[in-house]
Amino acid sequence: MKIDRKKYLLARANACMSIKDLVAAGIPRDTLYRAERKNVRPETAGKIAEALGVDVTEIIEN
Repeated sequence: MKIDRKKYLLARANACMSIKDLVAAGIPRDTLYRAERKNVRPETAGKIAEALGVDVTEIIEN
């Protein structure tokens, strides 16, 4: 799955969460940086979405 960078950053802004906050939620920093640029596994996209409090469809590319 490919994370849409703009949608991801918008979701982060809406949740008022920084990279540091997502790392504290249990998502490794390297995974977050990779997710902005490359494909990730569906479960990784799901974990990021869950930490942001959004549905995964709100942050992936169509």
